[in-house]
Amino acid sequence: MQTTLLSILGLALLGTLHAQDSIPVQADFQQDKLTGRWYSIGLASNSNWFKEKRHLMKMCTTIISTTAEGNLEVTSTYPKGDQCVTRNSLYTKTEQPGRFSYTSPRWGSKHNVHVVETNYKEYALVATQISKSTGSSTMVLLYSRTKELSPERLEMFTQFCREQGLTDDEILILPQTGETGSAGM
Repeated sequence: MQTTLLSILGLALLGTLHAQDSIPVQADFQQDKLTGRWYSIGLASNSNWFKEKRHLMKMCTTIISTTAEGNLEVTSTYPKGDQCVTRNSLYTKTEQPGRFSYTSPRWGSKHNVHVVETNYKEYALVATQISKSTGSSTMVLLYSRTKELSPERLEMFTQFCREQGLTDDEILILPQTGETGSAGM
């Protein structure tokens, strides 16, 4: 019984490690070039919260900065109802450049964040494996330095999401928001 349980746990761990390894990371990642203002253009996820909130989602503004310790401070401002909400996240660097970890203080979920591909001046494709007590999910974000991206970049995003096992109804190109107040969304 104990051997069987250990085998199952070992396979589960191996599966988790394999899932994390299947997401590529930008070659020669240069963290300092990722900093600055980004707009979330695309969002894809197979999580339940995404399915429930998908119809409410809009483009948000994200500011990425590097902390003194070399981690990433990620500040996203997004519309919620008739106001703007700001959420701060600290992405802790790992031994692999372009890969970060984050634990949600609100939900306790563990996030394994990969900067998959970026040219730093136009777009960034970021994929996250999220694990929590109720299961795991995948989230993919497409960031842009401007509020619009070429059809080729949007297609690249959609194709990558499909490669990660996400279906077309789990992939969303976010509607633009107007400029609101001093938040500069």
